[in-house]
Amino acid sequence: MMNSTASTSSSRTAKFAAIVRVTSGNFLEQFDFFLFGFYATYIAQTFFPATSEFASLMMTFAVFGSGFLMRPLGAIILGAYIDKVGRRKGLIVTLSIMACGTVLIALVPGYASIGLAAPVLVLLGRLLQGFSAGAELGGVSVYLAEIATPGRTGFYTSWQSASQQIAIILAAALGYGINAWLDGTQIAAWGWRIPFFVGCAIIPFIFVIRRSLQETQAFSARVHHPSAGEVFRSMRDNWRTVLAGGLLASMTTTTFYLITVYTPTFGKSVLHLSTTDSLIVTLFVGLTNFIWLPVGGAISDRIGRRPLLLGISTLCMVTAYPAMHWLAEAASFERLLAVLLYFSFFFGMYNGAMVAALTEVMPQNVRVVGFSLAFSLATAIFGGFTPAMSTWLVQATGDKASPAFWLMFAAVCGFSATLALYRRQRAGVAEPA
Repeated sequence: MMNSTASTSSSRTAKFAAIVRVTSGNFLEQFDFFLFGFYATYIAQTFFPATSEFASLMMTFAVFGSGFLMRPLGAIILGAYIDKVGRRKGLIVTLSIMACGTVLIALVPGYASIGLAAPVLVLLGRLLQGFSAGAELGGVSVYLAEIATPGRTGFYTSWQSASQQIAIILAAALGYGINAWLDGTQIAAWGWRIPFFVGCAIIPFIFVIRRSLQETQAFSARVHHPSAGEVFRSMRDNWRTVLAGGLLASMTTTTFYLITVYTPTFGKSVLHLSTTDSLIVTLFVGLTNFIWLPVGGAISDRIGRRPLLLGISTLCMVTAYPAMHWLAEAASFERLLAVLLYFSFFFGMYNGAMVAALTEVMPQNVRVVGFSLAFSLATAIFGGFTPAMSTWLVQATGDKASPAFWLMFAAVCGFSATLALYRRQRAGVAEPA
C-alpha cells in the first residue's frame, strides 16, 4: 500500500513538473503580447507618430494584429513539424523563434532615431512572434492532453491558458510599479521598455526549463509520423472540422483580448479612468482567469464540453451589451472591475471546456497542426484584431459600450460551432467528451 501511494505521489509530481515545463513558453508569449497592448499608447508615440491619437493607435493595433495573421502560416508549417518530429523538439523551435521577436521589439530604437526602419522592425518582431505562436498553443495543448490522467483532459489542458494568466498578473504588477515610480514623461521616453527587458531576461530560464521536457508516450508509441504532404491532405479533407474549430475558439480569443490587451487602452482613452485603475483591474482579471480556467476544465470533465460551451456563449450573447452599457453610462473603477470580472467568468469557463474539445475533435495523427490552424484562424480573425475593432466601433458609433457587439458576434459563432461539431456525434462520428 505504501509503495502504491508513493508511486502515485511520484507520478503526480512528475506530471506537475511536465505542466510547468511545457507551459513556460506560453508564459513568455502572453507576457509580451499583453505588454504590447498595455503600452500601446506609448508604442504609438515612439514608433507610429501621426496627426491624431486615433490614427496612431490604429496603426499600432494594426501592427499588433498583423502578428496574428502569421499564426495560420505558423500553425501549418510549425504544427506539421511538431506532428512529425515530436512535441519536445518542436516546442523548443517555437520558443526560439518567439524569443527572437521579443528581443527585437525590446531593442528597436524609436522613429525619431532611425525613421521608417523603426516601425518596420517592430512589425518584423510581431510577425516572428505570430509565426511562432501559431503552433505554440496547439503544441502545448496537445502535449497536456496526451499526458492527462484518463477522464481529466479538460482539467489538464486548462493549464495551457492558466499559465498565460500568470504572465498577465506579472505584467500588470510591473506596470503598476513603473507607473508609481516614474512620471508620464519618463514612461513615454524609456520606462515602457522596462517590462520588455524583463521578458528578455526570462528567456534563458525558460529555455533551460523546456529543454528538460520529456516526449509524450502517446507520440513515442506512434509507428507512423505524417509527412508534410500527408498533413496538407488531412487538412484539406478535414477543412470543415478546422473551420468549425476556429469558430468554436472565436469566443475564447475575442473575450481574452478584450479583457486583457484592450482593457488598459479602453479604460484610459475611452472611459478616461486612470492608468492605475486599468492596471489594477487587469491584475484582478488575470487572477480570476487563473481560477476559472481549471474550474471550467474540471466541470467539462464531469458534465461534458457541449453543455458548458452552449451555456456560456448564450449568457454572453444575452448580457454582454447590457453589462458594457452599465459601465459606460457612469464609468468608474468599481464598475470597470465588476464588468471585466464578469467577462473573466465567461472566458475561464468557456475556454476550460473549449481547449479540451478542440484537441479531441482533431484527427490524432495531425492533432497539433489541426488544433493550431483552427485556433490561429480564430485569433487572426477575431482575437488579434479585437483592440483595433473595438477602437473603430467606439469611433464609428460614438457608443462607448459598442465593443460588446464584437464580443456578442463571437459568442454567436462559438454557439453555432458547438452545435455543428456535436451534431456529428448524433450522426455516428466520434466527438469530444
